[in-house]
Amino acid sequence: MHAIFTTGGKQFNVKVGDVITVEKLGADAGTNFTFDQVLSIVDGDATVFGKPLVKGASVVASVLGDGKAKKVIVYKYKAKKGYHKKRGHRQPFTKVKIEAINPA
Repeated sequence: MHAIFTTGGKQFNVKVGDVITVEKLGADAGTNFTFDQVLSIVDGDATVFGKPLVKGASVVASVLGDGKAKKVIVYKYKAKKGYHKKRGHRQPFTKVKIEAINPA
């Protein structure tokens, strides 16, 4: 069984047991989090697509912890003007393990 859901402006194609990183959720490690914006569910030959969401469907995941991605350097430069700016950014994320896919 596969499910496609959306969170943080991104879509994820998951099955039970997958470990993925999503945008930071603000949930404590060890707790369960329910994603209710399910776009489609594939179960063998049966496929259900939402318009745009599948009513009553959800994906349950356990929160493994938070972290930060690798640093991305943002460098701004204008030629012949003496203008240089160097900034770094580390995007926070939450690592989750998919526990269950609940169809409608």
